Amino acid sequence: MSKAEKTKQFIIEKTATLFNTKGYISTSLSDITQATGLTKGSIYGNFENKDEVAIEVYKYNAALLSKIMSHSLGDQYSTSKEKLYAFVAFYRKNWRSVFSNGGCPLMNAATEADDSFPALKKYVQKSFSSWADKISAVIIQGQKNGEFRTSVNAEEFASLLIMLIEGGILLSKTMDDEKFLNQALDKIKSMIDHELTILPS
Repeated sequence: MSKAEKTKQFIIEKTATLFNTKGYISTSLSDITQATGLTKGSIYGNFENKDEVAIEVYKYNAALLSKIMSHSLGDQYSTSKEKLYAFVAFYRKNWRSVFSNGGCPLMNAATEADDSFPALKKYVQKSFSSWADKISAVIIQGQKNGEFRTSVNAEEFASLLIMLIEGGILLSKTMDDEKFLNQALDKIKSMIDHELTILPS
């Protein structure tokens, strides 16, 4: 990377948690300079404006989450059911880390960008679509393998999983109680076992 690219990446990485915790709209240029130790001139020398910093930070945060999700749904698991179990286990095991860094970056950005930051909203939409596509692909593969019922709509099932996880995170973070996320994850596991999986005859 060039010096300019390294500086840009430094700014993104140093402000990733800041934006996700304080908010993409509420984070000020002064917050960014304080977090990075750089001057305003240096920030504007690498980004057109604060909105561009916010979008690049969101893309960075979303990419980190996507990488973790891809690992959970990866080829190290021999069956589609094991991949979905690993996906659920990730949230059960790592909820403290997710919460300490401000919560789910997709949900946080979605809440903010809905009406007031349309440029960011487009990236959030892509992230949720990509997330749903990954889960759908695992379900479709499981249907082809004879693990899962073909009567289940993979896209709808994937969307329900995402809604349950995001709702669980939102309630748990708001109420400072992990039980809501665990209830959502228990429900997902039950759905996988009883609605999706073909039971032995």
